[in-house]
Amino acid sequence: MQHKLPLILIIGPTAVGKTELAIQLAERMNGEIISADSRLFYRGMDIGTAKPSKEEMARAPHYLIDIVNPDETLSLAVFQEKAKELIADIHARGKLPFLVGGTGQYVRAVTQGWTPPEVIADERLRVELEKMKEERGLDWLHAKLEILDPEAASKIDARNVRRTIRALEVILTTGRKFSDQRGKVESPYHLITIGLNRPREELYQRVDERIDLMFANGFLDEVKGLLEKGYPSTLPSMSAIGYRECVRVIKGELTLEQAKVEMRRVTRIFVRRQANWFKESDRDIMWFRVEKGMEMEIEKNIRQLIDF
Repeated sequence: MQHKLPLILIIGPTAVGKTELAIQLAERMNGEIISADSRLFYRGMDIGTAKPSKEEMARAPHYLIDIVNPDETLSLAVFQEKAKELIADIHARGKLPFLVGGTGQYVRAVTQGWTPPEVIADERLRVELEKMKEERGLDWLHAKLEILDPEAASKIDARNVRRTIRALEVILTTGRKFSDQRGKVESPYHLITIGLNRPREELYQRVDERIDLMFANGFLDEVKGLLEKGYPSTLPSMSAIGYRECVRVIKGELTLEQAKVEMRRVTRIFVRRQANWFKESDRDIMWFRVEKGMEMEIEKNIRQLIDF
């Protein structure tokens, strides 16, 4: 039986503290960090995505951050291949890879060896779905997905146009549920999954503080700069939480306070959606409540499991 090399996965809801834990563990365990957060792929989208700072990224090597422009896309299959190559390279150099996320389907694609559905893009169908979105709204489109494939709908953000349309395209082209088409195999890695949690109210408070800090750090100016560079507000990347609200503030459709209220609302929905990917009842996940000294306990558990 082939010996599996270790991969440390750090998961948990947005604003729980994954970035700081990953950096601390990477510093202490000769590790390198691969981001599995699809929002961090985009150059120039820093404040609104809570991207790690230059100082944070200087503490440990980081990968798959700032790799495409906002008007480019990185498919699940391409991300999967890039992540696998990076993990192999990190292992080859005798270091420990940490996969940190983030985006549930990107994490699963790497850790469970998903095979994304091989469906040739149907341009006519896609145009028709886009037309329906324009005429009836994104919520209507997502509601259709919920009828056809409730499991897929529960795990795709209703604001994510590209993924919603892709899932519908696969279902309507193949006649099978999108959620049934993720061919998966046994993980190719000795996978150790660390889950972080906090009491829900504490998490929501951190979300609110993060949103206030984003605007204090120039979030509106970041979005204005992207628009001035010619990136339209209709791009899938610009549908990320906060960016759409900022565009509406810039257009005079929302006040700053209304934008913050809306961001808090949709982030809470996003937090609940993240819980559909990684459940506290999952026995393959070691859950830790974020508190002082937690990183030492987690490091001890990892070292015992991988004889590191």
